[in-house]
Amino acid sequence: MRPLPVRTPIVRINNGTFYRHHPASQAGQHGPSFFPGLTFELPSEPTSKDRWCVVGPSLSGKTTFLQVLRGQLLCVPPTARTYPYLATEAVPHRLKAANRAIQFVGFDAERSGSGGGGGGLGPATSAYLSARYESRRESTDFSLRDFLLGNTQLNPFSLAENDDNGISLTLMDRVVADLRLQPLLDLPVSFLSNGQGRRARIARALLTSPEVLLLDEPFMGLDPPTVASLSPLLRGMADKAAPRLVLSARPQDPLPEWITHLVYLRGDCQVGVMGEREVVMDGLRRYYHGVKNGGLAEDETMPVRALREMGRVLTENGIRGIGLGEEGEIFAGTSLPKTPQKGKRTNVGEALVEMEGCQVRYGNKIALGNWTEHKDGQQPTKGLTWTVRRGERWGVFGPNGSGKTTIVSLLCSDHPQTYSLPIKLFGRSRLPEPGSGQLPLTLWDIQARIGHSSPEVHQHIPRSLTIRQVIENAWADTFLMRAKLDNEARAKVDACLQWFESELNPIHSTKTSHDLAWASNYLFGELSFSAQRVLLFIRSMVKSPDVVVLDEAFSGMDEGVRDKCMLFLAEGEAKTYATSSGEVIGREGSSTTTETVVVDSEQSKTGNVKVTGLSDRQALICISHIKEEVPDAVREWLCLPEANSQMAARFGRLDGPLRTDARRWNEIWAI
Repeated sequence: MRPLPVRTPIVRINNGTFYRHHPASQAGQHGPSFFPGLTFELPSEPTSKDRWCVVGPSLSGKTTFLQVLRGQLLCVPPTARTYPYLATEAVPHRLKAANRAIQFVGFDAERSGSGGGGGGLGPATSAYLSARYESRRESTDFSLRDFLLGNTQLNPFSLAENDDNGISLTLMDRVVADLRLQPLLDLPVSFLSNGQGRRARIARALLTSPEVLLLDEPFMGLDPPTVASLSPLLRGMADKAAPRLVLSARPQDPLPEWITHLVYLRGDCQVGVMGEREVVMDGLRRYYHGVKNGGLAEDETMPVRALREMGRVLTENGIRGIGLGEEGEIFAGTSLPKTPQKGKRTNVGEALVEMEGCQVRYGNKIALGNWTEHKDGQQPTKGLTWTVRRGERWGVFGPNGSGKTTIVSLLCSDHPQTYSLPIKLFGRSRLPEPGSGQLPLTLWDIQARIGHSSPEVHQHIPRSLTIRQVIENAWADTFLMRAKLDNEARAKVDACLQWFESELNPIHSTKTSHDLAWASNYLFGELSFSAQRVLLFIRSMVKSPDVVVLDEAFSGMDEGVRDKCMLFLAEGEAKTYATSSGEVIGREGSSTTTETVVVDSEQSKTGNVKVTGLSDRQALICISHIKEEVPDAVREWLCLPEANSQMAARFGRLDGPLRTDARRWNEIWAI
C-alpha cells in the first residue's frame, strides 16, 4: 500500500528576517528587524497534532509574530516566506490570499476596534461611553446578528446558502450555538460585556471559514467560568483543524493543556526557544533555576522574573501547577512591606459610595440587581445594596455580563440611570433633595474625586495625546480639555514619568537621565498595549482622588510591570525593588541565590517623595478576573451573580492577600 502524500504546509518560513519598512529605504531609517533567521512551519494536515502558542513578555513581539504568519510584514529575502498549501486546488479561490485564509483576532483596546481581519466590533464600540447604556440606538449601533452576518453597511450583501461571497446559514447556526451567542443575537453590540464581545469577535472570524485563526491573548480579561468554557471550545476547533489555531499568551498566563508546541520570544523580538512544549518548558526550567541558584548568568533579554509563573496548565477542571517558581517561593509582588493598617476595618471613615437597592433596567431586561437581598433585622430590598467607606479596599468580582462594568458606570456617572437610582456619592445625590440644603452633585465634582482606569477609558482616550498629556489629563474635566496644573501637580507628573520611564519610553536606555522630553515626543497611540495600560493606571491615582477605581487595570501587563504598579499603588515613590544575593548550603556544596526584595527608594532616603501610595483617606475598588491582578491590600469583596440567575450578590472579607492563597479565590467564586 502506497503511503499517503505529505501535504504542503500552510505557512513555510525558511531563514527569513522581517521589517515594517524595507531595509533599503531611507538609508538605514527602516526601523528594527524582527525574528532574524526565523524558520517555522505550520502544517496543513488535519491529522497534525501541532498546536502552537507564542509566549513572551510585553514588547517581545507576540502580536508581530502573528502578523508575520499572516504576511503583514516585509520578508527578507522575499522567497523565505511562502504559503504552499494556499496555492493548491484544496483551497477555495476566495482563500488564496494569506490575509483572507489566515484571520487575526486581537483583544486589546486599539486593535479590537480596527477590524483587522475580523478582529473588531466596528464603529459601534467607538460611541461615547454613556451611549452604551441608552435605549435609543445610534445608526452605527447594529445588532450582534448584523455584526456576525457582516450587515454593518448601508447596503448589506444578501445571504445565500453556500454562497461563496456570503456566509452559510448552517455555519452561522453552528458557530452561534458553540459560542453560546443565541440569547444575544438581537442585542446591540455596544451592550455586550467584555467576554461576550470576545466570543462575538471569534465567531465573526470563524464565519469567514478561514484556514487558520490567530488569537492574540484570547483569555485576557475573562472570568474563570468563561475561560473554563472557552478553552474546550478552542480545543474542539484544534482537534478538527477547523480552523487551525495559533494562540499567543503572556508568561504568567496558564497555557491550555491541549497546546503541544511553544515559541518563547525574547525581549528583543527574537525567538528564544521553539519546539515541543515539554522540551521548551524543560529548557526554560533549567535556565530559571540555573540563574536562581547562581550557576548561570541572566540574559537581559530573558529575565527570570518573567518566567516565575510560567508553566501553569489550564485544564477543564481549572488551573493546575505552580509555574517554574518552586512551591512556597515568595513572589516579587507579595514582598510588599507590611502595612496592615491599610486593610483594617477599624480605619474606615464616612461613606463615599452608597447604593440602596439599585436595579438597572433596559426595557424588560434587568442588567444589574435582579435579586432580593435579605439582611438580619431589615426589610428585604430589591437590587444591589452596597456601601464603600474611606479606607476600605474592595474587590468586585463576577462572571462576564454580571454587571461589573455597569457598577463602574454608575460610580463615574457615565450611566444615564444614575440620576434616577438610589445612589449617593460623597454623601450627596445627583438630584436636588428637598430640605437638605445641599446642591446636587455635578459630573465635574465626581470626576475630580474619582480616579478611573478601565477598558472603556482605554478605548475612548484620544490616541493623539502625548504621554505627558495623558497623565496631566487627571487634572482636566474631559479627555481633550486643558489640564489645570499647579507646581505640585507638575512635580507629580515628572516624578511618575521618571519612575516608569523604562515602561513608557520607547527608546529607554539603562543610562540615568532627567531629560523627560521623550514624554512630549511620543503619542499614546504609538505605545505598546502594556505601556498604555501603565499610563492609564498612573492617570487614575496620581492626584490622590477619594476613590480609585481599577477595572481590569493590570490586564495586558507582564508580571514584573504589574508588580511595579502594585508597589507604586501601595507605596508611591517611597519603596522600590532591589535584588539581593545570598549563599545557600546544600548537599552538593554552597551556591549563590538571588531574590527580589522591597527597599526604601532614593526619594524616600532624601525625603523627596512627591507621589505617595493609597492613604487611609482613600477608598479602592478593584475589578479583576485574575487573582494575581488584585492588589494585596484588598480585603472586602463583592461577587455578582450570573446575569438573570436571580441569585443575590455575595459579600465577604478576606483574611489576607488574594494572590498568595487559592483558597481565598475559590471562596469568592464558590468553587
